[in-house]
Amino acid sequence: MIGDKPPEDPPHGDVNAKLIRTKEKWADEGRALTGTTADPRVDRRPPGQRITQDFPVLDLGIQPNLSLKEWSLSVAGQVAHPLKWSWDEFMGQTQVSYLNDIHCVTTWSRYDNGWVGVAMRTLLEQVKPLPSAKFLMVKSYDGYSTNIPLADVDRDDVFLAHTWQGKPLDREHGGPVRLVVPHLYFWKSAKWIRHITFMDRDQPGYWEARGYHMRGNPWKEERYG
Repeated sequence: MIGDKPPEDPPHGDVNAKLIRTKEKWADEGRALTGTTADPRVDRRPPGQRITQDFPVLDLGIQPNLSLKEWSLSVAGQVAHPLKWSWDEFMGQTQVSYLNDIHCVTTWSRYDNGWVGVAMRTLLEQVKPLPSAKFLMVKSYDGYSTNIPLADVDRDDVFLAHTWQGKPLDREHGGPVRLVVPHLYFWKSAKWIRHITFMDRDQPGYWEARGYHMRGNPWKEERYG
């Protein structure tokens, strides 16, 4: 059955060990925590965030260089219909435009990002998660992973993006396709997405296993676990 099991982790080069140690230290020290909360219905900027016009590049030190022919997205686990999309199949889905703010755990926020992509609800409709499915593990072509509650992707504003600000998504920002979950810290919006496993129980992804919060709500300052 197509996509009935996750592909093997791809080979990748050396990660940026210095960056990883630094971010692990931030988790140990509780860096940037203000001890406050906010209401997204009232407060556009979450606690402890600063606004930038730039789009900072943060990754593990590896930026996969994928051709559109090489890229694919597979889905397996607790779903009725596992699938695997090629680039052409992905682009054959209904395309939607989005405008949102993004909030990085490293304290920057960027307002009014314009995207084009495929709604996660389009994918959910096709794979049909089983009643046992409660969480997702999202894996990337650089070896990265992150966990997300199913309820946090079953929303109108969560999508798989291929275009940002009117241009194809750059390699450094996760092109050809990245996940965008704007209501959670941006480490949940995995770049270079390649596989999603639906799970019946939560498991930590890359940063979650290194001291970061299992969910990551910016307005509750869920930076660290």
